Amino acid sequence: MKLIYVNGEREVAGPNSLMKIFLGVPEGNPTRRQPCATYVTKEESQLPLFSWAGDFGSNVENLFDVIEADNGHIIKAWKRGVPFEGAAIEQLKKTASMPFLFKHLAAMPDCHLGVGATIGTVLPTKGACIPAAVGVDLGCGMIAERTPLTMADIAHIALPGLRAAIENAIPCGRTNNGGKGDRGAWCNVPLDIQRVWDTEFAEQYEIMCTIHPGMRAMNTVTQLGTLGTGNHFIELSTDEEGLIWIVLHSGSRGLGNKIGTYFTNVAKELCESWFITLPDPDLAYLPVETKEFHDYKEAVTLAQKFAWENRLIMLKAVNRVLAQAGLKPDPLEIVHCHHNYISWEKHFGENIMVTRKGAVRVQAGELGIIPGSMGARTYIVEGLGNRESFCTCSHGAGRAMGRRQAERTFTVVQHAAATAGIECDKSADTLDETPAAYKSIEAVMAAQADIVKTRFILKQFLNVKGKK
Repeated sequence: MKLIYVNGEREVAGPNSLMKIFLGVPEGNPTRRQPCATYVTKEESQLPLFSWAGDFGSNVENLFDVIEADNGHIIKAWKRGVPFEGAAIEQLKKTASMPFLFKHLAAMPDCHLGVGATIGTVLPTKGACIPAAVGVDLGCGMIAERTPLTMADIAHIALPGLRAAIENAIPCGRTNNGGKGDRGAWCNVPLDIQRVWDTEFAEQYEIMCTIHPGMRAMNTVTQLGTLGTGNHFIELSTDEEGLIWIVLHSGSRGLGNKIGTYFTNVAKELCESWFITLPDPDLAYLPVETKEFHDYKEAVTLAQKFAWENRLIMLKAVNRVLAQAGLKPDPLEIVHCHHNYISWEKHFGENIMVTRKGAVRVQAGELGIIPGSMGARTYIVEGLGNRESFCTCSHGAGRAMGRRQAERTFTVVQHAAATAGIECDKSADTLDETPAAYKSIEAVMAAQADIVKTRFILKQFLNVKGKK
């Protein structure tokens, strides 16, 4: 028997079956497993956003610094030994000043400037939700699969050819402004992916779009099972024991982007109609008693589910590529988690909503994934149950500079040197993702040593990025 961790829940796997030992796995179909919830109130039972009831957290020695915000609120920031840009701190203060903040805002060590709220923000609230504080890549997250393969098993395979095979199996990048012929979408949707869309998403999505036409995306099923651009990636890595991992980062693609953008604008219009003065227009919010909030939470639930399925489909595709190369990558362990999402949870004895934007829930014993950059290490971690962080860790290293600044600062020659020994794109197409554009993952890990402990350290030898 082996344990497979999925967003913290444990499944016991036998030789031929997967026995459900937590609520929410579809009977007889373990490949479509999803985290599910037991809920804390009747109202919250309408929001299946991958959580469960229970007072998270335990007392551990903390490494955070306290930053004062307005309205008597505070920010607890895990920033020791890592750079925090001044603009990000000011943005944190504005977010923390919102009147419906619960207890305090938590800022992770990968924190950097974002829209509405900083990336690396944990926003606990009671009574309202800020759509921009979730972001537009709803349900973005990571999946990592540990295989029994070693480098000796793939020694006969040319890595450039293997990378090309993965890129051919999974649409990556973006062309034609996302329109017809976009290389990052399916031209002809595979039948198995069409079936997932038809059975899991199509009807509910159409109902929602009838009510809110502005949330309809140009690409939906054509982007299910596709990678995207930016910091999304697929990697093959090895751990300290020499075993190969498949590591994948992606989200809800155009579907989630459209939902996030649309409801952010809905919140802005509502706040303007109520003559509410905000420290930043992007902090416009939806009170929980409004119809708009109800519709938003349903749309977010759908987008988060889409993102979850998107990663599972791509993981299956990478396994298929390896199998076609004569390998048997039977999973030893899987870790799967969101890092842009909303969840109903119980903290400090109260039922609250937790918005995580670039942050991973890691209650005591729960596993998470913290990648560095396309040239740095990835950490598989286990939560220590730090209640002050709302049982949350960083979602990565965090950017040290913006994309355009990175393209102005570094050369293609420097980019190639920084990714030496890794089979990856080393052209100007990925220069904005060069390792030096990110914070030190080692410093980020040291800054949150009170939140997580390391289970595995991975080093990539192959990286796939979606080109612009």
